[in-house]
Amino acid sequence: MAELKTKLKEVLISALDLEDVTPADIKDDEPLFGTGLGLDSIDALELGIAIKENFGVTFSVVNAETRKHFESINALAAYIQSNSAAQE
Repeated sequence: MAELKTKLKEVLISALDLEDVTPADIKDDEPLFGTGLGLDSIDALELGIAIKENFGVTFSVVNAETRKHFESINALAAYIQSNSAAQE
């Protein structure tokens, strides 16, 4: 799971062109939106596309459940791990 989280951080940084941010700067349990990294809804769309391209995992319609998956690196990694296993 640690390798997945590192890759996820790299994808996030690359997809959102976060300058001067390294994977080590992003805490696994840090909120991605609002406080924490301060991402917004446009960032969420771009990140969702990048996750699909890099991990082959998609998200259903945006709702409260989907928002939970984007709360932190931990939440995203758990979603990717459970959904990639389901697709295999």
